[in-house]
Amino acid sequence: QVQLVESGGGSVQVGSSLTLSCAASGFTYKHYYMAWFRQAPGKEREGVASVDTQNTTAYADSIKGRFTISQDNAKNTLYLHMNNLKPEDTAMYYCAAGEGRLSRSLLLHQSGYIYWGQGTQVTVSS
Repeated sequence: QVQLVESGGGSVQVGSSLTLSCAASGFTYKHYYMAWFRQAPGKEREGVASVDTQNTTAYADSIKGRFTISQDNAKNTLYLHMNNLKPEDTAMYYCAAGEGRLSRSLLLHQSGYIYWGQGTQVTVSS
Protein backbone atom coordinates (compact mmCIF):
# COMPACT_ATOMS: atom_id res chain seq x y z
CA GLN A 1 0.00 0.00 0.00
CA VAL A 2 1.01 3.62 -0.40
CA GLN A 3 3.10 5.01 2.43
CA LEU A 4 4.64 8.40 3.02
CA VAL A 5 6.72 8.43 6.19
CA GLU A 6 8.14 11.71 7.39
CA SER A 7 11.08 12.03 9.75
CA GLY A 8 13.61 14.60 10.93
CA GLY A 9 11.42 16.93 12.94
CA GLY A 10 12.38 18.15 16.38
CA SER A 11 12.65 21.04 18.80
CA VAL A 12 15.30 23.60 17.91
CA GLN A 13 16.35 27.14 18.67
CA VAL A 14 15.75 30.15 16.46
CA GLY A 15 18.26 30.29 13.65
CA SER A 16 18.85 26.54 13.60
CA SER A 17 18.61 24.18 10.65
CA LEU A 18 16.72 20.95 10.15
CA THR A 19 16.27 18.56 7.25
CA LEU A 20 13.01 16.68 6.94
CA SER A 21 12.78 13.44 4.98
CA CYS A 22 9.81 11.68 3.46
CA ALA A 23 10.25 8.04 2.46
CA ALA A 24 7.72 7.01 -0.19
CA SER A 25 6.61 3.52 -1.11
CA GLY A 26 3.74 1.72 -2.82
CA PHE A 27 3.64 3.87 -5.97
CA THR A 28 5.88 4.82 -8.89
CA TYR A 29 7.62 7.77 -7.31
CA LYS A 30 9.03 9.31 -10.50
CA HIS A 31 5.52 9.77 -11.90
CA TYR A 32 4.38 11.89 -8.97
CA TYR A 33 4.82 15.51 -8.00
CA MET A 34 5.62 15.97 -4.33
CA ALA A 35 5.22 18.67 -1.74
CA TRP A 36 5.62 19.68 1.85
CA PHE A 37 2.72 21.25 3.70
CA ARG A 38 2.55 22.46 7.27
CA GLN A 39 -0.15 23.16 9.80
CA ALA A 40 0.28 25.21 12.93
CA PRO A 41 -2.18 24.96 15.84
CA GLY A 42 -5.37 26.85 15.04
CA LYS A 43 -4.34 27.53 11.46
CA GLU A 44 -5.13 26.01 8.10
CA ARG A 45 -2.72 23.69 6.38
CA GLU A 46 -0.51 25.59 3.96
CA GLY A 47 1.75 24.59 1.12
CA VAL A 48 5.43 25.17 1.84
CA ALA A 49 7.36 23.78 -1.11
CA SER A 50 6.77 21.48 -4.04
CA VAL A 51 8.71 19.72 -6.77
CA ASP A 52 7.24 18.20 -9.90
CA THR A 53 8.37 15.34 -12.12
CA GLN A 54 10.58 17.73 -14.10
CA ASN A 55 12.22 18.93 -10.87
CA THR A 56 10.56 22.31 -11.15
CA THR A 57 10.11 23.76 -7.69
CA ALA A 58 7.68 26.17 -6.08
CA TYR A 59 7.92 27.84 -2.69
CA ALA A 60 5.68 29.76 -0.36
CA ASP A 61 6.76 33.38 0.02
CA SER A 62 7.13 32.95 3.78
CA ILE A 63 10.01 30.49 3.43
CA LYS A 64 11.73 31.57 0.20
CA GLY A 65 15.46 31.78 0.60
CA ARG A 66 15.42 29.71 3.79
CA PHE A 67 13.95 26.35 2.75
CA THR A 68 14.97 24.10 -0.14
CA ILE A 69 13.04 21.11 -1.44
CA SER A 70 14.88 18.25 -3.08
CA GLN A 71 14.33 14.62 -3.93
CA ASP A 72 16.29 11.47 -4.60
CA ASN A 73 14.36 9.40 -7.14
CA ALA A 74 16.70 6.44 -6.62
CA LYS A 75 15.71 6.35 -2.95
CA ASN A 76 12.08 7.45 -3.42
CA THR A 77 12.74 10.12 -0.84
CA LEU A 78 11.73 13.75 -0.59
CA TYR A 79 13.62 16.27 1.53
CA LEU A 80 13.03 19.70 2.98
CA HIS A 81 16.16 21.53 4.04
CA MET A 82 15.22 24.28 6.46
CA ASN A 83 17.65 27.01 7.47
CA ASN A 84 17.37 30.04 9.73
CA LEU A 85 14.29 28.65 11.41
CA LYS A 86 11.89 31.08 13.06
CA PRO A 87 9.21 30.58 15.74
CA GLU A 88 6.55 31.02 13.05
CA ASP A 89 7.87 27.89 11.34
CA THR A 90 6.56 25.84 14.25
CA ALA A 91 4.06 23.38 12.83
CA MET A 92 3.35 19.80 11.90
CA TYR A 93 4.98 19.19 8.53
CA TYR A 94 3.36 16.82 6.06
CA CYS A 95 4.62 15.18 2.91
CA ALA A 96 2.15 14.79 0.03
CA ALA A 97 2.09 13.21 -3.42
CA GLY A 98 0.02 13.77 -6.54
CA GLU A 99 0.05 11.87 -9.81
CA GLY A 100 0.98 13.18 -13.22
CA ARG A 101 1.23 16.88 -13.89
CA LEU A 102 -0.29 19.89 -12.21
CA SER A 103 -0.28 23.54 -13.10
CA ARG A 104 2.54 25.31 -11.28
CA SER A 105 0.01 27.71 -9.81
CA LEU A 106 -1.69 24.80 -8.03
CA LEU A 107 1.38 22.96 -6.73
CA LEU A 108 0.98 24.46 -3.24
CA HIS A 109 -2.73 23.72 -2.99
CA GLN A 110 -3.90 20.71 -0.98
CA SER A 111 -6.51 19.77 -3.55
CA GLY A 112 -3.89 18.55 -6.00
CA TYR A 113 -2.57 15.81 -3.72
CA ILE A 114 -3.95 12.35 -3.12
CA TYR A 115 -1.47 10.76 -0.74
CA TRP A 116 -0.44 12.19 2.62
CA GLY A 117 1.94 11.24 5.38
CA GLN A 118 1.25 11.38 9.10
CA GLY A 119 3.49 14.36 9.69
CA THR A 120 6.55 15.28 11.71
CA GLN A 121 6.56 18.06 14.31
CA VAL A 122 8.90 21.02 14.09
CA THR A 123 9.08 23.34 17.07
CA VAL A 124 11.23 26.47 17.01
CA SER A 125 11.78 28.36 20.23
CA SER A 126 13.49 31.66 20.93
